[in-house]
Amino acid sequence: MVNPPHEAMHHIFRHDLHLFSRLKDVLGLPLPDAVEAVVLPNDLTETRPVERRVDTLLRLDSAQDGSLLLAIEAQGRKDPSKPASWAYYVSYLWTKYGLPTVLLVVCQDRATAEWAALPVSSGPAYMPTLSVRPIVVGPHNMPVITDPAKAAEDLALATLSAVTHAGDPDIGAILKALSTALRDVPENVADPIIEFTAQGLSKRPAQELWRTLVAVDLSFYKSYLAEEIRDEGRAEGKAEGRAQASADAILLVLEQRGLDVSDDVRARVTGCDDPETLRGWLARAVTAVSAEEIFAEE
Repeated sequence: MVNPPHEAMHHIFRHDLHLFSRLKDVLGLPLPDAVEAVVLPNDLTETRPVERRVDTLLRLDSAQDGSLLLAIEAQGRKDPSKPASWAYYVSYLWTKYGLPTVLLVVCQDRATAEWAALPVSSGPAYMPTLSVRPIVVGPHNMPVITDPAKAAEDLALATLSAVTHAGDPDIGAILKALSTALRDVPENVADPIIEFTAQGLSKRPAQELWRTLVAVDLSFYKSYLAEEIRDEGRAEGKAEGRAQASADAILLVLEQRGLDVSDDVRARVTGCDDPETLRGWLARAVTAVSAEEIFAEE
């Protein structure tokens, strides 16, 4: 089932066609520097009424090594049927285009990433006719980018880092670095990064933190997400639900960072119903050295 995190994990490679080539230092692989990258049709449907679609398909052209195909799959959970589908994709693309094909699987949790990285053969163990050995990107090998300067050097890589580390205890610092880096870039550059990050964090606690950072750090942008946040803030009848979500996000960030949250802090956070105050506390929770420090400026 297609969902926002699924779309973000592979669409970021369409947004920045050279992102894969720049992963060579991260993955420790001798990847070629693509001279040109082309988005190809992702429809792998046969003439029979069986529809098969790879999430994203790119052709990478290198002056030194010629061309190769990059099939990108976003995988949210373990699925025993997937290796066979991946084998089909690679075989079909090899047959159709006559080009070497690389399969890249992007995951958001370590268990799924480790499962996806396991080699699977279609034949018996003593005669592996076809083996699937995908390259896997996930929280186990993506860099944790918490320095705004580093994030600014490669916004697409910083976005992929944020999406794949959506459940990481450092996600607050990762998102803060990204939102800070976006302050100094043109709006047309920042907008897709804002949306990809929001999609990638969908249905996770970190999404509320990202929404708050967009509203506070990037308030001058007019992206869909930023406007949605402001509309929600003005809508009557939603204040209580928004306050509860913000309070939950504050406590989650503090706890995931290993800070001791006293009963007094918890009571003060959950008892507050002012959206602006809660946003300020949430922004400070990312870098505070103690839970009490989020109230320091008051």
